[in-house]
Amino acid sequence: MQSDLCKLLNIQKPILSAPMGGAAGPDLIAAVCGSGGYGVIPLWGQSAEQVIAGIDQVKALTDRNFAVNLNLSFAYEDQLQACIDRKVHAVSLFWGMEPSAIATAKGGGLVVLVSVGSAVEARIAEDAGADVIIAQGWEAGGHVWGQVSTMALIPAVVDSVRIPVVAAGGIADGRGMAAAIMLGASGVWIGTRFLASKEATIHDAYRERILNATETQTVWSHDLYDVDWPDAPHRTLSNSTSRTWREAGSPAPSNRPDEDEIIGYRPNGDAVVRYQSYTPRPGTKGNVEAMSLWAGQGVSLVRSIMSAADIVDEIYRDAKQAMQARQSIL
Repeated sequence: MQSDLCKLLNIQKPILSAPMGGAAGPDLIAAVCGSGGYGVIPLWGQSAEQVIAGIDQVKALTDRNFAVNLNLSFAYEDQLQACIDRKVHAVSLFWGMEPSAIATAKGGGLVVLVSVGSAVEARIAEDAGADVIIAQGWEAGGHVWGQVSTMALIPAVVDSVRIPVVAAGGIADGRGMAAAIMLGASGVWIGTRFLASKEATIHDAYRERILNATETQTVWSHDLYDVDWPDAPHRTLSNSTSRTWREAGSPAPSNRPDEDEIIGYRPNGDAVVRYQSYTPRPGTKGNVEAMSLWAGQGVSLVRSIMSAADIVDEIYRDAKQAMQARQSIL
């Protein structure tokens, strides 16, 4: 599986870690890179100085290539320039389609990965100069850009562009990776499985929910956890907040049960209110179960805590074995 993607990113295994805000820090990124994969660190929403500091923290842990993830629905220009100035290998752009951002990144010498939810978006990104398409299926955890399932989206995108396509959404083991490769993807983008890595910076109660969840226990919502990030559809684990909201008829913001109620506190002491877009981290206090517990439909395949490096190795090994085993059937 030494694909064109591997050559472009200079990696051995076409496995990319999803930029899970609040959960994917320098240690996780470095571990994925060190195992032959490709780490993507979320640094959007921070100042340019903080972006530089984050890049330097990863560089202190690994000399391998990695990407910085930027959110195009928030101010990104200064952060993108910081990535160019620090000569990071690549940027991952998501939540919007900005050809000018792609052009700026390319002009600064960066490899550009662009997340899309349709074949049309993929073609626009390619025409603007993108190097890699991240095709995110509806099964994905966290914030979900499109509404097409991974199984249908990947071949549609692969058929529409000439550049490498990475499959995202619901992929959590080697079988999922093998299926994505058979659909034409050059690699996979994995998030939920890495939430159970030793390096993921999430609260123990959140990790425990991940380890015990079934495939039917995630919910997709348009505007549930919209405090701090409105109009951004997402997939999370079902919990007391989502159940109460749905029982009330899924009312719109400003009419939801217990709105503005403080349900906990961040490690720095800042309050966390119900319906806030917030990843519970170690040191979070309060009702963690009621917070936004991001997870994709592949969560039922996550049953053990392992190092991120071991997760990459296991998925890659099992994908190769799955593909070899199926060849004998045909």
